[in-house]
Amino acid sequence: RSRSCAATESNMSEPSNTARRAISKKRYASERRFRRIGGAAVLAALTALVLLLGSVLWQGLPAFLERRVRLDVALDAQKIDPEATRDPALLGEANYAGLLKDALGRQFPQVQSRADKRALAALLSAGASYDLRERVLADPSLIGQTIPFEALLSDEADVLLRGLGGRDVAEGDRQLSDAQVEWLDALAARGLVEHRFAARLLQTGDSREPELAGVLGAAAGSFWTLLTTLALSFPLGVAAAIYLEELALKNRWTDLIEVNINNLAAVPSIVFGLLGLAIFLGYLHLPRSAPLVGGIVLALMTLPTIIIASRAALRAVPPSLREAALAVGASRLQTVFHHVLPLALPGILTGTILGMARALGETAPLLMIGMVAFIVDVPSGPLDPATALPVQIYLWADSPERAFVARTSAAILVLLGFLVLMNLSAVLLRNRFERRW
Repeated sequence: RSRSCAATESNMSEPSNTARRAISKKRYASERRFRRIGGAAVLAALTALVLLLGSVLWQGLPAFLERRVRLDVALDAQKIDPEATRDPALLGEANYAGLLKDALGRQFPQVQSRADKRALAALLSAGASYDLRERVLADPSLIGQTIPFEALLSDEADVLLRGLGGRDVAEGDRQLSDAQVEWLDALAARGLVEHRFAARLLQTGDSREPELAGVLGAAAGSFWTLLTTLALSFPLGVAAAIYLEELALKNRWTDLIEVNINNLAAVPSIVFGLLGLAIFLGYLHLPRSAPLVGGIVLALMTLPTIIIASRAALRAVPPSLREAALAVGASRLQTVFHHVLPLALPGILTGTILGMARALGETAPLLMIGMVAFIVDVPSGPLDPATALPVQIYLWADSPERAFVARTSAAILVLLGFLVLMNLSAVLLRNRFERRW
């Protein structure tokens, strides 16, 4: 009888074990599918990131190099300083473009007609004469000598030498004529065309000529704008977070304030630009296209983010620390400022830096308040007319000259560099000062 019962139980358990194995196999198969889908999603995201960064790098790195032609320039004293006064005002008014034109013409003595000479001189950038002028003003003893000089080529010549000028297309469909292409090839074959690091890109402001345009003016504008944003949003945001989290009574009014702060964090940035246009420019008549106005608008946009991050950092401090401080006789303000705030400061700084990084990349609110103007001079303060890096990228991307494509990508690389530095500083601050409870 016992054997028959055991056989019966064995027969009854076999389907049950089979069903359990089937369920387990199905569950593990589902887990493997989920892992494959997750891995594919990560791979797709990394591929898109690599393609994006690769495209920006491929287009932007050539902008960090400029092409110059090496010429022997005769600094004729009769043309520069006929009275030998060495007066800087008179030296600055000399025709340095004509000197460069003569030096380039000696490379091609067969060019005789006025039109051909004008086309040959067009291969040089307008900034080449200014570079020669600055060199003579820095050392007037060069007058009367023949000096080697590296003259900056124009943007059309630079694009052609980089293989992007369309050599194979019809002459009427490209910027340079067949004769100009032939002259450029001859200069390159003689070894007179050289590559140099384009320091001008990082040392000058904007320009209508692509080879002369730089990002320093836009970077300075972004600096003054972010400085204004930080000076306004950080103390106000931290103070509001401390009040709401540590001091305010919990009632319907504070609940309403919290809901509005969370909603403001999701408001599109262009709405803040319209607010700045209506109030700060239209009503208060603050200076248009000034970093001060841009900083105020970005501070309003960043303020909810800083408040939310600061409240989260304050909430992460254990309540036992507050209770211990109150138990030894500390007031509520002493508890907050002497014990809670120092421990929450790393999280507050991290949230602030991330909010500032978001503000650095904003374009729409700055366009609304007029920071889209063409500004050549580098701003020296928050009240000077200026633009910002994202707006500069927008302006260059809308320019018809082909050389601005590389300039646009180079400006994007500069902006990404600033964003990476800001995010890296946030990570370092969090890892350096964060305490785990």
